[in-house]
Amino acid sequence: MKEDFRSIEFAPGKVLSVETGRIAKQADGSVVVKMGDTMVLCTAVSAKEPKPGQDFFPLTVDHKESFSAAGRFPGGFMKREGRSNEKEILSSRLIDRVLRPLFPKGYVCDTQVISSVISSDDEHDGDVLGGVGASLAVHLSDIPFDGPMAEVRVGRVDGEFIINPTVNELKDSDIDMIVGGTEDSILMIEGEMEEISEAEMLDAIKAAHVAIKKLCDFQNELRKELGKEKREFVSPTLPEDVESKVSELASEKIKEIVNIGLGKEEYNAKIREVKDEVMEALESEEYDDDQLSVAKKVLGNIEKEELRNMILEKGRRIDGRATDEIRDIWTQVGYMPRTHGSAIFTRGETQALVSATLGTRRDEQSVDTLFDQEAKQFYLHYSFPPYSVGEAGFLRGPGRREIGHGHLAERSLRMMMPTFEEFGYVIRIISDITESNGSSSMASVCGGSMALMDAGVPIKKPVAGIAMGMIVGKDNTAILSDIRGEEDFMGDMDFKTAGTSDGITACQMDMKVQGISFETIEEALEQAHKGRMHILGEMAKTISSPRENISQYAPQFLRMEIDGSDIGAVIGPGGKVIQTLQKETGTEIIIEEDSNGKGQITISANDLDKAEEAKKRIKMIVGHLEEGATYKGVVKSIKDFGAFVEVAPGKDGLLHISEIDHKRVEKVTDYLQLGDEIEVKLLKVEHGGKLRLSRKALIEKED
Repeated sequence: MKEDFRSIEFAPGKVLSVETGRIAKQADGSVVVKMGDTMVLCTAVSAKEPKPGQDFFPLTVDHKESFSAAGRFPGGFMKREGRSNEKEILSSRLIDRVLRPLFPKGYVCDTQVISSVISSDDEHDGDVLGGVGASLAVHLSDIPFDGPMAEVRVGRVDGEFIINPTVNELKDSDIDMIVGGTEDSILMIEGEMEEISEAEMLDAIKAAHVAIKKLCDFQNELRKELGKEKREFVSPTLPEDVESKVSELASEKIKEIVNIGLGKEEYNAKIREVKDEVMEALESEEYDDDQLSVAKKVLGNIEKEELRNMILEKGRRIDGRATDEIRDIWTQVGYMPRTHGSAIFTRGETQALVSATLGTRRDEQSVDTLFDQEAKQFYLHYSFPPYSVGEAGFLRGPGRREIGHGHLAERSLRMMMPTFEEFGYVIRIISDITESNGSSSMASVCGGSMALMDAGVPIKKPVAGIAMGMIVGKDNTAILSDIRGEEDFMGDMDFKTAGTSDGITACQMDMKVQGISFETIEEALEQAHKGRMHILGEMAKTISSPRENISQYAPQFLRMEIDGSDIGAVIGPGGKVIQTLQKETGTEIIIEEDSNGKGQITISANDLDKAEEAKKRIKMIVGHLEEGATYKGVVKSIKDFGAFVEVAPGKDGLLHISEIDHKRVEKVTDYLQLGDEIEVKLLKVEHGGKLRLSRKALIEKED
């Protein structure tokens, strides 16, 4: 069978090709999407019937990258791909967040979409291709779908927007943003940028949408020609008798609670009380299990509708705030005395306890993915324990949500971090969410920024983040600053932006409805800017710039340079010399050869004196010995005429019997034994590098 790809140029110089009907034909829908030599196989399968009692949409999206796609083997002992790495999880989330809103309401059949990178040219990332391919696989299938959708990456080089920039083009870009949407609306945004303005961000979104519309039109053309007939599906409706009964029992009571203005615990307690009363009343009237299940849905819908109406009609929120009002903020730094930096950031009922840890080059996080093999020198880990929402649960490894939130917080701060060459430390941030009621990822950004400053990390500027929401009514739209958990649940948008006083460094947006105008997005961006500036002001009351000194508990380090020809002498055969040096001085020593052929050495220790001792001994190894200096050595051999003392790995000197003590020494062994550690003074470096040492020069002469 011959290759049969259909192609479209969806942006200047950017061509995407699609093939279907050749691979994975037993899936409900399958396509291969190609750009350059990067190819992604996307499949979609959905059960014909829902599971009994299923009341949610079980959609699973997996993006997988095989190392063989780039002609490589996986790193590590197991030469087989295992569980998804962080890059695959983040890419899966990007696809899921745009696909999910496009399935019809009430569709609850098990559905799985798999995006597999089967060929990689190291220039075109498969993540956004997977988004287009996933949409097309579902669109061409018989699975009910309100698509198509498309995803593109936006970069900007020299002021010009580039759609789906290559890996090399992205290196020179000040924007790395993925935008997903339909031909009518934007549904998802995720990215990082170098302090761009709200206007610049909006322009980038608009540029992306031009390409998205072309890709959606292309998918519609393919569907007309190649698509299967869609399955019959009718969105289920709630029984009117149950709906009216529940409304009669609960509507006024829920409306009253919504309008009081309560905190999370009080609000939830009162709402739960009303719902329990309604369910008890229905059970006493002998409603069956199916009717009771419907009643629970109706109660949720009533609560959601009342919350939305109050905001749209009165401009007032659950806790009594105006739409643009930020919850009370309190902060503290230096809370944990033995961490290198720490902060508590509390906004309303959301709290992040954040620590900053400074490490050495050995603490880098190794990365091995298709497009990135460079070790990370700054990383942020986000943790969401069950107690943060008053629940008991199992403590397992981080889930997709935790990885996604941590990644967003990390990239929000990354643009303001010093380079390793500037600061010399590997940096880890841990954000433990100790309370949660909305926007914990943005609390992690704020707390992370403050912990970094408390640790003395010279970040360029403080960074803050804010989560925005939106309620779309028939005649008006309300934009909400600093949303609570309930507002996220019942709203139509979750829009997070982080940045400095001068611009945006990262963003994330998810829309639950289509048809939001660019004017509305612009308004949300401007309101978010005002909120971010307010939060930065509140943070500045506690700390506004990095401390001048780092923690006494942080590793201390020195740097030195040696000739490239001396690197081997410092390392020694099989690493013996450097290992001995590290063990004896209690240090970590890293040697790297730079582009000029010089050896760049970093010596780190928990005590600067230890680092100085290691530096002194390295100088000795490479021949940088200072006559008159004092060195600590080990007796390696004893002769009748004296002892040979190793003052550095591979560097022995003669301690003549006459230099052992001011008294006459008859036998060397009366004073020294093999393995003794002694201090000696270097008297002279003789011709040929021979060392003459003295012990008595360091001993006070008795009268």
